[in-house]
Amino acid sequence: MYSLLLALIYLAFISLGLPDSLLGAGWPVMHGELGVPVSYMGIVSMVVSGGTIVSSLMSDRLTRKFGTRIVTVVSVFLTAAALFGFSFSDRFWMLIVFSVPYGLGAGAIDAALNNYIALHYSARHMSWLHCFWGVGTIVSPFIMSYALTSSTWNDGYRIVGYVQLGIAALLALTLPVWKVHKKQDVVQQKSIGLIGALKIKGVPLILIGFFAYCAAEATAMQWASTYFVEVKHITEEQAAQFGSLFYIGITVGRFLSGFVSGKIGDRRMIVIGAAVLTLGIIFLFIPTGVTELSLAGFVIIGFGCAPIYPSIIHSTPANFGAENSGAIIGIQMASAYVGSTFVPPLFGLLGRVLGFSILPAYLLIFVALMLLMTQLTFRVAKRNRLAEALLPVSAAEAAESHDAAESTGDDHAEE
Repeated sequence: MYSLLLALIYLAFISLGLPDSLLGAGWPVMHGELGVPVSYMGIVSMVVSGGTIVSSLMSDRLTRKFGTRIVTVVSVFLTAAALFGFSFSDRFWMLIVFSVPYGLGAGAIDAALNNYIALHYSARHMSWLHCFWGVGTIVSPFIMSYALTSSTWNDGYRIVGYVQLGIAALLALTLPVWKVHKKQDVVQQKSIGLIGALKIKGVPLILIGFFAYCAAEATAMQWASTYFVEVKHITEEQAAQFGSLFYIGITVGRFLSGFVSGKIGDRRMIVIGAAVLTLGIIFLFIPTGVTELSLAGFVIIGFGCAPIYPSIIHSTPANFGAENSGAIIGIQMASAYVGSTFVPPLFGLLGRVLGFSILPAYLLIFVALMLLMTQLTFRVAKRNRLAEALLPVSAAEAAESHDAAESTGDDHAEE
């Protein structure tokens, strides 16, 4: 039962990754057929992100009320319905409409399953969970490529929609399997809410750190191909292929980090990931016409990114308490989507003015901010745990002092 449930969770995360790279793969054709400028993809992405932010913030309340299994199944059905809606869309406004349920479903799955894994499974499974998300993002462009070759982009969404529907049906049929952790889930009944979570020492710091990490990751993902064209002067066809190197690096990196994360620990994994990420950025800084050096740089950047996201999420229950992790992880997901939604377009604006060669420096700023904030978070969380550990002792000492004072008072009274 334990292994079967884990396999189902991995499958659910593949379903989360499948649609994520569909839009980018199909948009060069989609925008022409829909009669809108190429820049309108940003509108669709922002609507999807808006839905994910809303559902991430609501995830703790929904999970406590209905349970992780129900939230997961309903969310996968919701994303499947949205994908079918995309497949039937022949007007741009229809994409906007169906982007709403897609965003709501994706955010709920992301927050609920991340919290579930953080509570019930080891760090290696958190790394492998996000590795399976990477598998989904790698597979879906091939599906879209097949659809564009054989028919239209609509069929690409339809095929992935059927896959999502099959995954949702399988999850629905295996709902009893989730009862393996039912006793432990009873603990997760308290909700501190958004304001309560923000009042916990260290939470604002980790939100800034997570925002910064996702800003760097999304910028590297979205602008790698443009960097190769504008700075390294290679063809657009080659740049499109080279852009996938980041995805390969992050997926392979998460698979490998799963073998060592449990031994090294979340905090050290974040530091190691940041160091490797910085090395990849240094490769981009080197002013040379050798394209292979930049290619290696993006692979290394992806490899360095690999352990950071899973380690931040997995450390949440230990840093802030299992009873608070659901609410805090939901807010973390929201901050992640804010970073990945708004920071890459900002780089696009700066790149047009200052040149796209500023990409390495831009990434380095957010990596440094991420490392600073996450390490401060671990330090604050450690102090919080020490304070809580000393609290019962202090209370006991106070009680003893009070008893001693009363005893002394009685002795004086008798005298």
